[in-house]
Amino acid sequence: DAVADWDLHPDKPDWSKGFDWTPGEDGAHAALAAFVSSALKTYSAGRDHPAKVGGSRLSPHLHFGEISPWRAVMAARKAGEAGKAPAAEVDKFSKELSWRDFSAQLLHHFPTMPERAFRPEFDNTEWRTDARGLKAWQAGQTGYPIVDAGMRQLWTTGWMHNRVRMIAASFLVKHLLIDWRKGEDWFWDTLVDADLANNVQNWQWVAGSGADASPYFRIFNPISQGETFDASGDYVRRWIPELRGLPTRWIHAPWTAPADVLAHAGVRLGADYPRPIVDHGEARTRALDALKTAAKSKYDDA
Repeated sequence: DAVADWDLHPDKPDWSKGFDWTPGEDGAHAALAAFVSSALKTYSAGRDHPAKVGGSRLSPHLHFGEISPWRAVMAARKAGEAGKAPAAEVDKFSKELSWRDFSAQLLHHFPTMPERAFRPEFDNTEWRTDARGLKAWQAGQTGYPIVDAGMRQLWTTGWMHNRVRMIAASFLVKHLLIDWRKGEDWFWDTLVDADLANNVQNWQWVAGSGADASPYFRIFNPISQGETFDASGDYVRRWIPELRGLPTRWIHAPWTAPADVLAHAGVRLGADYPRPIVDHGEARTRALDALKTAAKSKYDDA
């Protein structure tokens, strides 16, 4: 067989073309200055929309110590005092930074968190062994565009928008019922801002097993999440060129588009772009059953 027929993937991402960060203090201060002069004023709303530059994009610089959280907070406060950003936006940004410190504090006091659920009953979850599903998720081939766009952005650039991180993580844990530690490992290997404390805290938040977790029964709907936070479909079109010709009405659920619409857009489901690897409703029910059983085991073990 030819090597190309083996369907091999590189072990680590190649950021040589997509990497757009400027490492070092100069890059950190430039990113902070750009943020406080522009995106800070609409931070609360803008940070949730992946097609826009609504966040600070300081996470790699914070992780590598190229800028301190305190300097970022002070710059935001100065912008607020100068009337360049509403006080509510400055407060929101400061609170988001405080989550980073909270994660570090948790890891300090509970150093087993990268391997063990903070709420131990969730270590009783009957996770599925699904190598094919894990591979599809890693490669951005799940058939759910908002998930796939995020995973492709991650592989190409070493970064993924925060809202999409939550959607993609929820899909792995809840839709595929794959152990959150598999996702934790993948993000650790591929994110330029990979931070041990943040990474594990966020994955356990999604799984419902963390100290300040989203409830286990909260399951992100990847279709409605895409329609809400990427209403124009611009983010999906950027990272999934196979779907660029598809009208916005169907961009987040291409399998629901009429055959003539797909043909006109040049989309062949199952060939150019995969059909969904799981049904949302069925996967949701399966996850709720498994996680509810794990949650109840807290009382069985008492």
